[in-house]
Amino acid sequence: MRLHRNLTFTVIDSILSIYNDGEYADKVVSRALKKDKRWGSTDRKFVAETIYEMVRWKRLYAEIAEVKEPYNRDEVWKIFAVWAVLRGYKLPDWKYFEKTPVRKIKGRFDELIKIRKYRESIPDWMDELGLKELGEETWTQELAAQNKQAQVILRVNTLKTTREKLRAILMDLDIDTILDDNYPDALILKERANVFLTDAFKEGFFEVQDASSQLVARFLDIQPGMRVVDTCAGAGGKTLHMASLMENKGQIIAMDIYESKQKQLKIRAKRNAAFNIEYRIIDTTKVIKKLHEKADRVLIDAPCSGLGVLKRNPDSKWKLQPEFIDNIKVVQRQVLEDYSKIVKPGGKLVYATCSILPSENQEQIAFFLTTEIGSQFKLIEDRRILSSESGFDGFYMALMERKK
Repeated sequence: MRLHRNLTFTVIDSILSIYNDGEYADKVVSRALKKDKRWGSTDRKFVAETIYEMVRWKRLYAEIAEVKEPYNRDEVWKIFAVWAVLRGYKLPDWKYFEKTPVRKIKGRFDELIKIRKYRESIPDWMDELGLKELGEETWTQELAAQNKQAQVILRVNTLKTTREKLRAILMDLDIDTILDDNYPDALILKERANVFLTDAFKEGFFEVQDASSQLVARFLDIQPGMRVVDTCAGAGGKTLHMASLMENKGQIIAMDIYESKQKQLKIRAKRNAAFNIEYRIIDTTKVIKKLHEKADRVLIDAPCSGLGVLKRNPDSKWKLQPEFIDNIKVVQRQVLEDYSKIVKPGGKLVYATCSILPSENQEQIAFFLTTEIGSQFKLIEDRRILSSESGFDGFYMALMERKK
């Protein structure tokens, strides 16, 4: 394996933007991949995967390279050299690698991987929090799972096609997929591919959505003809799934505080041929009050720490702060109290997060059920999905019914 200068320089520039300027990795990668139209799939794969690996293992590599934030360009080259040595690349005779201590790098790696916070490359506070909430064995297993590369998983849009038909279409494009009966709407790619360039995507035959996330809409027990409210719809991945499960019959009210997110959802809904969605911006409390006791089903896809989806967003390990988690728990309690009032007697509510912390999940539900509005609900079932057990994202979901 050898390194190519133009690809490597693109990685270095990208890493500086992520490490020092706080840019989001996915946006930086997207920009990097547009740099040279002559690059083939192998080149593009190298750039994208190397950037993500250097973000994922930042603490470990920086410790081995003996550099500290903020990193100058020479220090990022040292971190890159650590990555290259550990990945088995022969270092070219570029000036950036003249003093690279190859044997020392390998020795330091052998020492540091005995310590979890370095081996899994996470901040001290995050390691302490996970250990406190999940215990040593579960936390250790979960971290290892979250540091694996995320799979590409499609959710078939049954408003337009079937899983079998889509699988055949993709097979003709040399995109092989796997079926899993535990996820009836999913196709799991055997190898990563840029599915967004396919006609099947442009025609709305599928969305990219993790398998764990695909469980949420089905967990809500929705049926065609119901009135459903998605209270934190965002760009609408779960909204669109619900529309397909409802066969475009009934009504979905997609709510969010951000108009930009709703614009994205409208574009996606048009491509998906999902026509039973209404859009409402939560700009005053009146928007919520008008819906009190009006919905058969309510989804609260609550804002959270995102500690169940680190494999998809490795840069969040370095952006997340302990104060954010403390603050988001307050927000979670508030949205549970406010939005649960939308459920009509006999209706059902799902509270979901992409976090694995009990304090954001089971403990929030336990507290909610003790409140004035929460006492009107009974817990039917809850599910904790760990990445170390499922192979997919970490998730939590609780199904509750409002008493008649």
